[in-house]
Amino acid sequence: MKITTDKQGDIFICKLEGEIDFNNSPELRKSFIKLIENQARKIILDLEKVSYIDSSGLATLVEVVQKLKGSNGQLKLVNLQEKVRGVFEITKLEKLFEIYPQVQQAIESF
Repeated sequence: MKITTDKQGDIFICKLEGEIDFNNSPELRKSFIKLIENQARKIILDLEKVSYIDSSGLATLVEVVQKLKGSNGQLKLVNLQEKVRGVFEITKLEKLFEIYPQVQQAIESF
């Protein structure tokens, strides 16, 4: 999995590429914890190039959204592929996360 982070003002846009699974969820968790410890409060996670997410990946994202809410922050998801979106819908997690079709819409929602 590849993670790249850009910043627009006080908004961090993290682009993921690959699969979010048991093998790389710890790496993802560390990246987000580091951002939160460095006072990131507005994070957009671009999943356009994520083809798969498993339960450990979902658990990592739930943990991140809870940590952000605890520090008055927000996590927004964008560009979910149909297969990945389906996982969020089946698990009813689309109710926990703010999901947008494009980065610009997520930016405007802050």
